[in-house]
Amino acid sequence: MSDTVLNQFTPPTEEEAIDTSRKLKVGIIGTGWIAESHMESYKQMPDVEIVAAADLIPGKAEKFFQRYGVEGVRLYPDHKAMLDAEAANLDAVSICTYNATHAECTVYALQKGVNVLLEKPMCVTMEEAEAIVKAEKESGKLLSIGFQPRMDDNMKMIKKIVESGELGKIYYIQTGGGRRRGIPNSTFIEKKTAGIGALGDIGCYSLDMVLNAIGYPKPLTVTGYTSSFFGTNPMYNNPADAARFNVDDFAAAFIRLEGDIILDFRIAWAMHVDTPGDTIIMGTKGALRIPSTECWNGTVGGPMTLYRDVAGEQTQTTIPLCPEG
Repeated sequence: MSDTVLNQFTPPTEEEAIDTSRKLKVGIIGTGWIAESHMESYKQMPDVEIVAAADLIPGKAEKFFQRYGVEGVRLYPDHKAMLDAEAANLDAVSICTYNATHAECTVYALQKGVNVLLEKPMCVTMEEAEAIVKAEKESGKLLSIGFQPRMDDNMKMIKKIVESGELGKIYYIQTGGGRRRGIPNSTFIEKKTAGIGALGDIGCYSLDMVLNAIGYPKPLTVTGYTSSFFGTNPMYNNPADAARFNVDDFAAAFIRLEGDIILDFRIAWAMHVDTPGDTIIMGTKGALRIPSTECWNGTVGGPMTLYRDVAGEQTQTTIPLCPEG
């Protein structure tokens, strides 16, 4: 088989030059666990300065920045107080609050004229999504959802293969993933803070991986299912956490997309198997198998396989993983 697919993808060998003539001024809303990932990345960017932050818990933001050795950050008790005082001084904000407050914080920031990097999931209801999109369009500002695995070279490879035409017309996708045991705690397991469970925590990554690869066609119909057999069971979860657990630990959906594409999806925080299956993208000319992934980490489970017919013969080609770093 031809090396068309392999030859047209070359991992970057040089870092993009960064203009450090003016530092971007960034604020952080919410200084919990996920904010640590944002902070670690910002500290590696010479053109970024963290100038403001907000957290509802008194003293939490102060301890957060002490831990990172960052001084001079102006601290506020909530997102509104911070944005009211700092909007004119900010280039962007990272919103790192729990899911149920994503929409409120994002809409307010956009209305204040500030660009937003919003942690996934975008929000927890359709109404919230519509409000966010409306605010973005009206503000003229940029909104980016935290699907950083898109930047991973292997994830870019998946998109390149689809766009190359090697698979032909895409008509069926199977995707998902999960953990045999991996139920989180804290704000992740209650609707009042998380809104949704495994679906929003890790399932959104699986969906974005394939939808981004095929150009995000419009969904036409969705049939979905969720359950919480593990999270509510003290045999599999801490008894105190099991008692307050009221989100999904498993979610599945059958989605019909524009272009006669079917998307078959499932995700789990806990199950009696190591994986519900590999990701498979099927087209009229070929198919791509992506070994079970931790796509929330930008990780592919192993070399991918491209299946095609060449000169009347069934072939399969191993697509090696791109080297890390």
